[in-house]
Amino acid sequence: MRALTKPIQRAMVALFSVLLVFPPQLYAQVGNGITIDSRAMSLGNAVVADRDPSIAAVYHNPAGLVNLEERQFEVDQYIIGLDLDAAYIAGDDYEIFGLDGTGFNTYDPTVPRDPVVGGDGYGESHTSKPAIYIPGFGLQQWVWSGPAPLPFQFGFSVNEPGSKFTFAFKNYMHSPLGLFKDAEDPGKFLGKEAAIQRYTFFSPAVGYEISDEWAVGLGVQLSHQGFYIAQDNRAPNFLIAVTEILQDAFACEFDKPIGKRRDPLQPFLSLCQGNIGPWDSVGRIDIDMQQSLSPTYNVGVLWEPNDWFSWGASYMTGAEMELRGTFLMDYTDEWTAFWQGFNGSIIGAITAAILGLPRGRPYEAGNIYMDYEIPQQFKSGISMRVHPEWTVNLDATWTDWSVWDEWTFHFDRDLELLTTARLLSGLVTGTSLTLPLGLEDTWHYGIGITQHVNSRLNLRYGLELRKTPVGDDVFGPVPVGDMKHWGLGFDYKWDKQTRVGASVFYMQSVDYIKNNTSCNLNC
Repeated sequence: MRALTKPIQRAMVALFSVLLVFPPQLYAQVGNGITIDSRAMSLGNAVVADRDPSIAAVYHNPAGLVNLEERQFEVDQYIIGLDLDAAYIAGDDYEIFGLDGTGFNTYDPTVPRDPVVGGDGYGESHTSKPAIYIPGFGLQQWVWSGPAPLPFQFGFSVNEPGSKFTFAFKNYMHSPLGLFKDAEDPGKFLGKEAAIQRYTFFSPAVGYEISDEWAVGLGVQLSHQGFYIAQDNRAPNFLIAVTEILQDAFACEFDKPIGKRRDPLQPFLSLCQGNIGPWDSVGRIDIDMQQSLSPTYNVGVLWEPNDWFSWGASYMTGAEMELRGTFLMDYTDEWTAFWQGFNGSIIGAITAAILGLPRGRPYEAGNIYMDYEIPQQFKSGISMRVHPEWTVNLDATWTDWSVWDEWTFHFDRDLELLTTARLLSGLVTGTSLTLPLGLEDTWHYGIGITQHVNSRLNLRYGLELRKTPVGDDVFGPVPVGDMKHWGLGFDYKWDKQTRVGASVFYMQSVDYIKNNTSCNLNC
């Protein structure tokens, strides 16, 4: 091996030490392409120019497949632990149309008006329950809390002696994002059960060695896309706040002899048959959508001018989809009773007919679809053997997150919840709901260091730093902020035909969204 000169070696080692000890403030987006293979994760996913690739090169850079000789078979098993915590802190001016959000319910002074923050203006949410979307069965929760295994990932490659072609395939979880929350968790209004999961079940790829220095590759990914969300909903707007104030003014108390609340203005106007307010649950909505086959492709190039330096780059296309599925909106008894009583009065019936207000259905179900897009991605990186015992990889990745400008859910019928919301928002119609996302394109970076202990044992260290594409003003539907990912692992050459290894990873994201700044979260 032609080693670098000592001054350059010392400079490179100093640079990498600074990066690891004082990492710049770079972060992670969503979960895209994180769990492709354990070896890459232990190297901070900085493997686009790696000279010692795994079969996961079908995703990272198919040109790297040329460095896999003869026939190889690979198995990965992940065990993932999830811990999602949130604190909801009300500001001093937390009110809607004069109703104090940190006050207590008029009908029961022991019950906080807003259960998310309680009577003291502070609430906590926690879950450690991962979930997985299974095609044909929907979202499935693990039977226990805490670490849970993902499905096995495996692949194989073939390079016939003397051939310039290497063929390979691998299955992998492209973005495993799924969780469950308890029924009384304050976070139930922001995804009680949720999954945005892309599973690549078949990814054939080929690498071709053009010369001793250059190689190219091409891959195709056939994936299943699942999208599931179930959450409680409420209507924190002034229209519902006015209704609660009127209920207080009319003393809508429960009358035991007649078995319902008193309605002093009947039959002209009924406002007392159901207790509703801006912080009360309207009901629960379940949305289950998927696309069984979503293809993408990637191309890659690898340059290896000598035995201590290599450069690689790859490009992966995006995917445009029309996710289709079903929805169920199950309204609370209080919400249903209020609107049935309101429509049963003279003034209420006229007003509901003019404004298109809800009629008080107990539930609504039907079909739903949404245009959904996977962003395109470009990677470039280098790998350097800076010392006989050390190899360093550096990668930079660009992701076209701006294609997620908004999500629009299209329902096959008018929904009562939407007929109320459309009076106050231009993003809502009777049959559609638009969530503004406004994501921004990002660059994120990874560094991986391999220590060659001897001819059999390698130790790996990695750091990946991803910047979130989500702004504070749209935080909510994609509740993932800036993130750091540390990796540590090893591989051991058991014999001439077998290599085993293990890795551990830690990812962390912490965000603070100021009160009343994101209308996807806390307006």
